[in-house]
Amino acid sequence: MRLRLPAERPTEPPTGYKIAHPVLSRDGTRAGFTGVSLGGALPYAVLDDASCVYGRGHRPPARRCDCGFHCVHDRAAAEDLRCTAEHRAAVLLEVSVLGAYIRFERGFRYARQRVRTATAGPCGCGTGAVALADAGWGRPGWRALTPACALCVRGRTSVSLAEFARLAGHGVRVVAEGGTGRPGSAELVSGAGPSVPELVAEAALLQARLDWFQSQLARLGERGAGDGAQG
Repeated sequence: MRLRLPAERPTEPPTGYKIAHPVLSRDGTRAGFTGVSLGGALPYAVLDDASCVYGRGHRPPARRCDCGFHCVHDRAAAEDLRCTAEHRAAVLLEVSVLGAYIRFERGFRYARQRVRTATAGPCGCGTGAVALADAGWGRPGWRALTPACALCVRGRTSVSLAEFARLAGHGVRVVAEGGTGRPGSAELVSGAGPSVPELVAEAALLQARLDWFQSQLARLGERGAGDGAQG
C-alpha cells in the first residue's frame, strides 16, 4: 500500500521566503536569480518552473527526489540565512508557491513560483544600496550581482534597482534596505512610473559614475603633463 500525502486546495497560492543571488545575463538584457544551495547552477526567472537538477525525467516535486523550488514559511528564518559569510550578499525573496507542492514543517518544495518581492541588503560598506553590481563571479552566461552603494558601484558593471526590476519583469518589486537594516528606503516596481526614491537612487548612481570618470580624466591629464615635461 502506497502512503498518500494529504491533498491541499488553497483558495490562493501560499507565500514563502527564500534567499538567492540576483543575476544579469551576459548581454545585459535579462535579469533573474540563482539559488544558494542545490539548484544554484540553474538561474531562474521571476516566473518560472522548476526542473530536476539531476536530469531525471520526472516533474518536480517528486517525492523520492530533492528537486523543485524550496522556501520556508517564516520570513525571519530566511533572513537568518543571510547572517552567514557566504550569503551576506544574497537578497531576500518573497514568493508565491504555485503548482504542485509538498509541505514540510519549515517550508515547501514545489513545482512553480513567482517572485513577488526582492529585498536587497546594504552595500558591503554598510551604506544603503542604490544598485546591483558585478559580484566577481557567476554562472555560464550570467553575472552574479551584489548590492552596492553609489560610491562602491563606480567602475563596475551594474544596474540600478529600477533597471533590474524592469529586466526581470512580471511586476516584481525590488526593495532596498537602508544602511541600518530598516527595509523600505526605496521601493521599485517593474512597469511602474518613476517615484521619488527611484529618481534619487538613479541620480546618486549617475553622480558616482560621473565622479569616477572625472577622476580617471584627471589622472590621464596628470600623466600627459608629466610626459610633456620629460620631453
